Amino acid sequence: MAEIVFGVGASHTTLMNTQWAAVDHRPEAHAFRDALGTARDALANAEPEVCVIVGSNHFRGFWLDLMPSFTMGVDVVEAVGEHGTPKGALPTRPDVAQAIHRGLLDADFDIAMSTNMLVDHGISHAVQYVVPDGVPIVPIVVNVFGPPLPSLRRCLALGDALRSTLQGLAGVERVGVIGTGGLSHAIPFPDWRDAEGDAEEFLAESFRHGRGKWEDYEEKRRPLIVGAPARINDGFDGEFLAQLGAGSLADFASRYDNESLVAAAGNGGNEVRAWLILAAALGHAPGTTLAYAPIPEWLTGMAVATVQPTAVNPQPQPGVPT
Repeated sequence: MAEIVFGVGASHTTLMNTQWAAVDHRPEAHAFRDALGTARDALANAEPEVCVIVGSNHFRGFWLDLMPSFTMGVDVVEAVGEHGTPKGALPTRPDVAQAIHRGLLDADFDIAMSTNMLVDHGISHAVQYVVPDGVPIVPIVVNVFGPPLPSLRRCLALGDALRSTLQGLAGVERVGVIGTGGLSHAIPFPDWRDAEGDAEEFLAESFRHGRGKWEDYEEKRRPLIVGAPARINDGFDGEFLAQLGAGSLADFASRYDNESLVAAAGNGGNEVRAWLILAAALGHAPGTTLAYAPIPEWLTGMAVATVQPTAVNPQPQPGVPT
């Protein structure tokens, strides 16, 4: 029987790697980066044998020719290495991943699998900044940018099923869970079904045909992303983190559907699905926010939080929501 020993929720962005000079003067940027290290150390102290990472895809590993709502890497996992993130094979435990996948299927949760998963910073940012050195990962990629998207209720159901499956897991005793993405932000990814204008049509075309050649689109795509105006809703972010702290994200999720979530938090806010799965997997134990700041240079409301159901969490920094 396995124990879920620790949970981490963390925002991700490649702009942290490529646009650090733009925020180096801001204490809140340093506080966010330091909080990632605090969460990493706390996770390491929990001594997980494997970490399940729930993250998103940004059309470098998954494409519209085949876009499951949820996909688990069950063998080889390779990172594309865009913009300063890890590149190449990531450490995995195929025996554990396959057992988790089998358990979810046995629980009537039909999650797709990949024996050769290609991931981008939606997974590899957590490997770079949160996963302790050498700890193997089991990635779960959630479709958050290729509508139609899984409902928030379905994401909570996946977290519940993941919790039950992990608790019944043989062959490993200690498991960490990481949810990565969000919080509020907007990126110029169009709804592929209704692209308008040259830029959106280019991006939608890349979503359809980028498999195996994502780098062919990156030179034109990257300036569109980096140059987008920031759209951060710190009120939404504060409410979300407060509900995580109260262990009541299930109630929070009940108040939003896909349309109202995007209206409040931008299309990048769809990534909070990973946090919902994390929260449910940890049994909605109260979490602790270690850092939060709206960082427009990175386009995103950046947060780090921990969930530890069996011990006291690290203390939050002053002034952040709990």
